[in-house]
Amino acid sequence: MADLPYLLRGVMPVGTDSSVLVSSSKYLNNPRLREWLAMICLRRNGADMPPQAEMYEFLPILDSLRDFEAVEDMFTQERRVNPELDAWFEEGFISSYRIEDFSDYQPGSLGGIFYTQMTSGDYEIQITPWQPPQTQLQFYNLRSGQTHDFEHILCGGGFNFMGELVPYWYRLTNVPRFIRNPELAAELNLIQLFGSLRYTVRTMLHYPHVWPTCVNAIQRGMRVGQESDALFMKRLEPVFHLPLEEARAALGVRGAVDVDTDREGAYWAGREPLESIFEPA
Repeated sequence: MADLPYLLRGVMPVGTDSSVLVSSSKYLNNPRLREWLAMICLRRNGADMPPQAEMYEFLPILDSLRDFEAVEDMFTQERRVNPELDAWFEEGFISSYRIEDFSDYQPGSLGGIFYTQMTSGDYEIQITPWQPPQTQLQFYNLRSGQTHDFEHILCGGGFNFMGELVPYWYRLTNVPRFIRNPELAAELNLIQLFGSLRYTVRTMLHYPHVWPTCVNAIQRGMRVGQESDALFMKRLEPVFHLPLEEARAALGVRGAVDVDTDREGAYWAGREPLESIFEPA
C-alpha cells in the first residue's frame, strides 16, 4: 500500500461478464453520446460543421436517454409545491409572433433590438419544426426556444459564439434557484450543460487567446442567473416596447452587463484572423 501512488488509492476494479463497455452511468454507456462529446470538446472549428449543427445532432441523443415518464412525474410533483411554476403551466402561454411584427418597435427597445438582430443575420425565430406541446417537458422546451434570443439581449450576451455562453450560464444558475427538485433542475439544464462544453473546452484547447472572454461571459451569465427573478417563466410580450434597461427592470433581470464580443466570437469560429481581436497600438 505504501508504494501505491496517492492518486490511485481507493480505486477498486469491478469485474464483469459483459463483453462490452458497461457502467452505472447511462451517459457513459451511450456510444453516440461518447462520440459526440469527444467530437464537440476536442475538435477545432470548421465551416463543414457549424456549432449549431452539433446541437441538432445532440438533441435526438438526449431524447434517447431521457425517462420521459419520470420527468413528467417530477414536473407534476414540483407543481404541487411550486406555485409560480404551476401558474406558468396553467397559463400555458405560447408566442405566435413573426420577425416582421417587430419592425415598428423603436430602436433601443427590447423589440427594436430583437428586430435589428434578427434582420441583420441569417436567423429564424422558430429553429425547430412547430409542434403543439403534448407534455410539460415539451412546453418547457418550446418556451425555452421562443425566449432564448431575448435571453441573449436581456442577459447581456451578444449574438455570437462567445456571447452564447451568457444565456447558457444564466440558465445553469437561475433554473436551480426556482425549481425545488434538484433532479428536475438538472434534467432541464442538460442542453445548457452539454452545449456550453463546446465553448469552454474548445476555447482552452484551440483558441486560448479568447479564454478571458470566455470566462467573462460565463461569469456574467452566472451573475444574472444568481441575482435575477425566474426569467425563463416570464411573459416577455408586455415589455417589448420598453427601452432595454426598463425591460430588464420590469422582468426582474439584475446584474446584466453588455459586452461586445463580436470579434472574439468571429475569431473563435474561424471567420476572423487572430489580429482582429487585438486593439491597434
